[in-house]
Amino acid sequence: MEFLIHFWWLFVLAFIVFSGLLTVNQGTIAVIVMFGKYKRILLPGLRFKIPVIEQIYKRISIQNRSVELEFQAVTIDQANVYFKSMLLYSVQNADEETVKKVAFKFISDKDLMQALIRTVEGSIRAFVATKKQAEILIARRGIVEYVKEQIDHSLEEWGYHLQDLQINDITFDKAVMDSMSKVVASNNLKAAAENEGQALLITKTKAAEAEGNAIKISAEAEKEAARLRGQGVALFREEVARGMSQAAEQMKEANLDTNVILFSMWTEAIKNFAELGTGNVIFLDGSAEGMDKTMKQIIGMMKMKEKEGK
Repeated sequence: MEFLIHFWWLFVLAFIVFSGLLTVNQGTIAVIVMFGKYKRILLPGLRFKIPVIEQIYKRISIQNRSVELEFQAVTIDQANVYFKSMLLYSVQNADEETVKKVAFKFISDKDLMQALIRTVEGSIRAFVATKKQAEILIARRGIVEYVKEQIDHSLEEWGYHLQDLQINDITFDKAVMDSMSKVVASNNLKAAAENEGQALLITKTKAAEAEGNAIKISAEAEKEAARLRGQGVALFREEVARGMSQAAEQMKEANLDTNVILFSMWTEAIKNFAELGTGNVIFLDGSAEGMDKTMKQIIGMMKMKEKEGK
């Protein structure tokens, strides 16, 4: 008790010292004011402030923060567009001037959030108002770039930076969505019909080309076959004539009648008709008068051939 009476000032001093100690968490910066006026900032770690005189005005988080937005805009052709988006932002940096802007530009975080959301919504609405409904669905990247360009300067004045703006969903009124679906469906049907027509045309064209080539090849083959048949017949006749001429010469030398050759040919022909016939009917006069008539015709044909040869 006597110790407490004599050394009370040690307890007071210890209380003052420990009351001046504070911990600033990682990712946070403490703003110190003295008598209501900005004094300094305290970075993360164990820090000391003057007890009673210095006060912590605000703890500023320099970590990324996000907020989800849902709002409506109107296109230039008077179509309602509904957006769902996510906004990612953060304090620009940990510099003292930046932290001062963040701490004193707005009374509270609620006021900051309201200003930030309204600024982003206004920028998107201004962009959408210059576009038609058909252009909006493919303009996500354009919207983000336009918004960042428009609000980056304002955010810098507040000490913040827009990290990212993601347009998660874009929808229209039900009537507009139904009409757009019908347009897409009709375009798909039209494209399908055109593709089917082109495929049919190609198929028909190729079939016609193939048929024409087949006819051409067949005609060429028939032409070549006829030529070869003609050559074969000509060679056959030439060999027959040569053989008959030689036989006739030999028979003249032997003082024999050359009509024997014709008789032999006549009998050989009748023999071949009988042996090689396949059911075809051939009307042939096999009498002596018929043979004599046929022989005279053959002799006449041979004499005509000899005159033509001379």
